[in-house]
Amino acid sequence: MASRRLPLALAVVLVGALVLTLAYQLGALAVVTGSEETATVTITDREGGTLATVEAEVADTPPERYTGLSDHDSLGSDEGMLFVFERESTQSFVMRDMAFPIDMIFVGEDGTVTEIHEAPVEEGSDTRSYRGEAKWVLEVDYGYAAENGITEGDRVEIEY
Repeated sequence: MASRRLPLALAVVLVGALVLTLAYQLGALAVVTGSEETATVTITDREGGTLATVEAEVADTPPERYTGLSDHDSLGSDEGMLFVFERESTQSFVMRDMAFPIDMIFVGEDGTVTEIHEAPVEEGSDTRSYRGEAKWVLEVDYGYAAENGITEGDRVEIEY
């Protein structure tokens, strides 16, 4: 009797491992692992004075980065989404299925703002590309960067 239980238990473990692996690869494991995490993003000027603090949803998997803010109707003040990449490289964003305009703040691996784009919602905005060198891209409400005096060269600290 015990000899039959061992193969059955092993089969259950293997099937479970296979399901978890497939869920992870498809990006569906977010519910299980809690990757719906948030980060506090603080932007400071060159002298170290705080310009803004944003509570951001973290998009660090391909499915989360693809969807981005397109499933949101708006952002509150000091809210955003932080796109996380493995390393700094040229990143390209479009306004796919967006209901509201945003600012895109590109941040290099050293924590320096490298590029800022204002991205309005307009005809053809889903095909227009916004590019910059970045390890992180912070999306915030339209006009947020200008309202808070955020410019290229400012510093960004990210706390998960």
